[in-house]
Amino acid sequence: MKTPRPTARIKPLNELRNLKMARSAHAYVRGSTVQFYEWLHSQSGRRLPSGPPVWICGDCHAGNLGPTGDSKGRIDIHIRDLDQTVIGNPAHDLVRLALSLATAARGSDLPGVATARMLEEMMQGYELAFEDGADEEPARPAQVKAGMRSAVQRTWKHLAQERIEDTRPTIPLGKHFWSLSRDERHGLKDLCSTPEIHALVTSLKGRSKDDRVEMLDCAYWVKGCSSLGLLRYAVLLSVGDDEDQEYCLLDVKEAVAAAAPRTPRAGMPRDNGKRVVEGARHLSPGLGNRMLATRMLDHGFFVRELLPQDMKLELDQLSEREAMKAAGYLARVVGLAHARQMDLATRTSWMRDLQLNRSQTLDAPSWLWSNVVHLVGSHEQGYLEHCRRYALEN
Repeated sequence: MKTPRPTARIKPLNELRNLKMARSAHAYVRGSTVQFYEWLHSQSGRRLPSGPPVWICGDCHAGNLGPTGDSKGRIDIHIRDLDQTVIGNPAHDLVRLALSLATAARGSDLPGVATARMLEEMMQGYELAFEDGADEEPARPAQVKAGMRSAVQRTWKHLAQERIEDTRPTIPLGKHFWSLSRDERHGLKDLCSTPEIHALVTSLKGRSKDDRVEMLDCAYWVKGCSSLGLLRYAVLLSVGDDEDQEYCLLDVKEAVAAAAPRTPRAGMPRDNGKRVVEGARHLSPGLGNRMLATRMLDHGFFVRELLPQDMKLELDQLSEREAMKAAGYLARVVGLAHARQMDLATRTSWMRDLQLNRSQTLDAPSWLWSNVVHLVGSHEQGYLEHCRRYALEN
């Protein structure tokens, strides 16, 4: 496959993003983060409770949670995409997750009552994270168990087959990997020769800080949805020598200003790469400690080694029972990420706020239900308009 020149990437990337977002309403929600926060500035969005300022995911849809590995080889379900992380209102993560779950339910042809029950389970799961003994692992839903089994069994060979098509020490250009400019290649080579990258790569369990690290190949990475159009690179490295040599894949992703609103005067790094890494270390420490921020080609980036265990959860064709369990479990993951940043008094106050405005017919705050109903409608309209425009352009 002939890949576009580095100077001609924008048009095919925009077309690809439009195509991905047109595949389903759920895919549209994943790719419409900016629209979500435009809505939050509307009259409806301002009716959310003002939670305590903590690091939030900022783009807390179900696809941004999943198995991740840490530097010691441990695997668990965490928030795994932190591009939009800011110090902000935790209610924003709750509404974003609820919208994602509601569109997943619609995509599974579940009745409307299932969405109401999912939101009830979601709030129960979130609030459980703030109780004593919250570190005890709850029963995982079937689809989460399946994702964890796949993550535990995955090796570098699986990662290579999925990401670069084979296990040879090159990155084949094609659908997912495009050619680089000379400046990009030189910039990545200089980056990979720094002590910071050496320390990042050799910090993984089973590697020595004295291991030799060498860049073997690199390419522009066509990956994601909302991030298509930003600078993103895959870098293949070798670690060690001779019989002990192994390979690793770096994800080098441009960091840009977050669409998620931040708390005024919050003490956050000005550099967007540093902001992403700092947020990750608060929300998903195992992942955040495998990341670093850097600058290259006059842009800010954050870098992490992509482990075989780093996977996205797919909530496809859920039964009503599976949907309810998944909602409670994933909300608890988000709750733990929020709760670890709060002292006891702050936790108590936040839980008290969340208990307000509940009706006799719905065990979830009325503000959550009304906002999700509003959002589902506005995103459905936006999705149909997106499909119409995309069809006319093609």
